[in-house]
Amino acid sequence: MSLGHLRGTYGFRFAESPDRPLCGLFAVGHERESSAAYDWNGLTRTDGPLLLFQYTLDGYGEVEIDGRLYRPEPGRAFLVEIPGNHRYRLPAGSAAWEFLYILLRPRLVGPLWDEAKTRLGELPYLPQGSGPIAALNDLYREARAGRITDPYAASSHAYRFMMELARFSANKGMTDAMWPPAVKDAVRYMERHFDRMIGQEQLSMELGVSKYHFLRTFARFVGMTPGEYLSRIRIQKAVELLRQTDRSIEQIAASVGYSSGSYFIKVFRKLTGQTPAQFRSGTELPYSRLFFD
Repeated sequence: MSLGHLRGTYGFRFAESPDRPLCGLFAVGHERESSAAYDWNGLTRTDGPLLLFQYTLDGYGEVEIDGRLYRPEPGRAFLVEIPGNHRYRLPAGSAAWEFLYILLRPRLVGPLWDEAKTRLGELPYLPQGSGPIAALNDLYREARAGRITDPYAASSHAYRFMMELARFSANKGMTDAMWPPAVKDAVRYMERHFDRMIGQEQLSMELGVSKYHFLRTFARFVGMTPGEYLSRIRIQKAVELLRQTDRSIEQIAASVGYSSGSYFIKVFRKLTGQTPAQFRSGTELPYSRLFFD
């Protein structure tokens, strides 16, 4: 994925103000290092506080974080804070290390960064087509083209990268295209039969898989239990019925799979923050569709 002569580093030093809630983009770059002089010590740097995300495209480097030694190869990134107890360099034996990187001020995005790092680890694998890497490539191209000329544009691009990283980490990097066949089959089954009482044991029997292994696999890839996923399908369908029909709350509850109107109201309120009656009356925002995390 080398861009040859198009490599470079772009720094941004827009004035910061506590009155402007902007995401501070410090630098973005695409570099290929082949000299042993490439050696950064996080304890001696004076340009922080900064957050560094560096993604290997070709070759490999060496990263030491709190005494743990890594060699990030293509597809691996590392996440560190500056200043911090880390050091990254071109080691002996590596002809070159090509990478993309971004440096951010932590003021607004620190919590998102911490959450992503906790979920992914300090040396995560990210496919080149993943959201964070696509956003980073776009940011670099915009910088190289000279189109990031004010703090608002810089903040927009930096924040997009952080949102993609947060989303990637929340899904543990897994999109539905990457789900195992049993998980895909379970989702399709629930989407077709959401109006029937589908217990987790019933679902595993329909799919012909071990209940406990299936539950662990589903939660690992989807990020929630089958029961939680089913609730979201049912409530989304209920939203459509509340908007598009004059059926009673009890009738809608039954049509989406709840035998008890009171339990339906409890689940609806938990996921939307409103009762079905409040939603229908329009006393809150008149959503046409709701999306759940």
